Amino acid sequence: MISLQQENELIDQVLAGKEEAYARLVNHYQSYAYTIALKILNNRPEAEEAAQDGFIKAFHYLKSFNRKARFSTWLYRIIFNTAISYKRKHKAVLESLDHHDRGAVSADALEAQDKGVYIARAMEHLNEADRLAIQLFYIREFSLEEVAEMTGQQVNTLKVRVHRARQRLADELTRILKAEALTL
Repeated sequence: MISLQQENELIDQVLAGKEEAYARLVNHYQSYAYTIALKILNNRPEAEEAAQDGFIKAFHYLKSFNRKARFSTWLYRIIFNTAISYKRKHKAVLESLDHHDRGAVSADALEAQDKGVYIARAMEHLNEADRLAIQLFYIREFSLEEVAEMTGQQVNTLKVRVHRARQRLADELTRILKAEALTL
C-alpha cells in the first residue's frame, strides 16, 4: 500500500514534469482499476481499454486534482465513469435462445437461462443508476460502502436506491411474467 505522503510526492513529481513518477502510480493502482472496469463491463478487452483510458484522463486532469480525497479515490471515480461510458457505448444486445439446442441442455440449465432472460428484460426497464446499483451490489457483490464510494453517493442514499430498485425490479418481473403466462 502506498502512503498518502508517497502518493502526494509522486503527484508533485508528475506535476513538475517527471512523467516516470506517473508510471509508478499506474503500476500501483492498475490491478484495482482493471478490476473495477471489469466488474462494470464484464469484458476483459474493454475493461483493459477503459482502465487505460481512465489513467490517461487522470494524467490529463491531474492539475485539477484538489487533494481533498486520496488520489486513489479520485482515480477510481474516473475509472468508474470511464467504464460506465464504455458500457453505454457498447451496450450488449441479448442473444436469443437457440431453440434447436434445447434438447441438449438440462432442465435446470434451461430454467436458469430463462430466469436470466426475464431478469435482464426487467433490468432494461430500470433507469441507469438503479440498474448499476443492483448490478454492483447483488450481481458483482460489492459492499454498500464500496458501491457508494464508486458511485459518489452516501451509503444511506444508496441503501434506499437499492431497496427501491429491487422493488421496481420485482414489479417489472411480475408484469413480464403475467404477460408471458397469458401467451401460454
